[in-house]
Amino acid sequence: MPAGDGWARCARGHRHWGVYGAAGLLALHRDPDGVAWLLMQHRSWWSHHGDTWGLLGGARAPGETAEQAAGREAWEEASLPTSAYTVNGRFVDDHGGWSYVTVLATAQQRVRITTLSAESTDVAWVRQDELRRLPLHPGFAASWPSVAALLDA
Repeated sequence: MPAGDGWARCARGHRHWGVYGAAGLLALHRDPDGVAWLLMQHRSWWSHHGDTWGLLGGARAPGETAEQAAGREAWEEASLPTSAYTVNGRFVDDHGGWSYVTVLATAQQRVRITTLSAESTDVAWVRQDELRRLPLHPGFAASWPSVAALLDA
């Protein structure tokens, strides 16, 4: 098992994946018509909060920044190279002793992506205005209003 993989408990008593916390990449692309597209992952049914949509991401390794972890996970899960996006912010969902960092990025193009991991049933660019129609990962759904406000800023 890679360093950092494993369950952790936060100060709120919740169980989370990632001994050192976790991070995910939220890549945003705006097309010429101004339509916003988000890179999303459809999680496999057997995974934690399976059959929901969330971010490409996962557990952080010791000493790994959130940006490094999000980039590594996006590469491992969907072959998204770091050259395909520019990091421009972050949102930290701190649970006391454990946190999930949403790494905000801009993609100049909707890069072709491929599902590479058994943890995903699909990876896709989803229109931002259609996001609420999807069954969202509960953590992502809870943080989405704050994250969306940062995207609009």
